[in-house]
Formats: sequence, structure tokens, C-alpha cells
Amino acid sequence: MEAKDQKVLDEILESHGYDQTAVIAIMQDIQKVYRYLPEEMLCYIAGKLHLSEAKVYGVATFYENFSLEPKGKYLIKICDGTACHVRKSSEILDEIRGQLGVTAEKPTTDDMMFTVETVSCLGACGLAPVCTVNDVVHPAMTPEKARDLILELKGEAKAGEEAADEN
Repeated sequence: MEAKDQKVLDEILESHGYDQTAVIAIMQDIQKVYRYLPEEMLCYIAGKLHLSEAKVYGVATFYENFSLEPKGKYLIKICDGTACHVRKSSEILDEIRGQLGVTAEKPTTDDMMFTVETVSCLGACGLAPVCTVNDVVHPAMTPEKARDLILELKGEAKAGEEAADEN
């Protein structure tokens, strides 16, 4: 693990007082920074918190919100709960996957910009069909709105890359 990553982890651990009971909050903070939970970081925090690696890994795999796989900068979740499904969320999913060139088996783009997932329910049934992008809800989606959303996100991503290149 790189020194800068160790520094980030130490800051996160310190902010939680190296408290074993805060292991979930610590993992949430790590995932906010890295967009997933790298295995070496789980081992590191286990040691610092005096917990077994198995215990920390067990927590990471128990909760659906945690990911052990890298995710894209834009995490797109398409609801497939009953209300969304009957309003054709599968067509929205197909459109988004088609626009990004991803599948259920390979949900993340090669450039690590986008990850597409389905979820059982986003709790916004009255707005169905819905998807979220980094937890921002996009209601009453259609395949056309989904296409526009992806084009907008690709534009944001490109603008962000160009700004980073200038620095």
C-alpha cells in the first residue's frame, strides 16, 4: 500500500478514535474515498483496530452497500422493484448498458468512469421508474431520458478530464 493511502486510512481511523465499534463508519469513509474497499486496506484497518481480518471482511461482505470490486466514478443504480419493473425499468437498463457498453457480467466501463447496477428497490416507488447516479434520484425515467442522462454525464466526465489535464 502506498504511503498516501496509509495516511488517508490513518486519518479516517483517527477521526473515529480507532474505535472498533465504528468499523462500519470507517469502511463507509474508505469507500467514499476509493469507491470500493481494497483488500489490503481491510487488512490494514483490521490490524489497527485489533480485529481479525475475518471479522472485518465479514462486515464488508455482509452489507450490500459495501463493494470489494472497484466502481466507476459515476455509480448508476437502476431500480427493478415492482413499481419500476411494471413501468419498464428493464428498457431503461438496456438503454444505459447499451450507451456505455457494459453488461451484467461486466458492469464497469474500462475507463472506470461508469458502473451500472440493478437494485431491488430505491424507495421512490411514486417516482417510478427511477435510477440514481451517485445517490441523486432521477425520476420518471424513459429510455430517451436515460440516453440524455448518459450523454450529460459523459460531457461532465470529459470536462473533468480536460480540467485535470490543464493542472
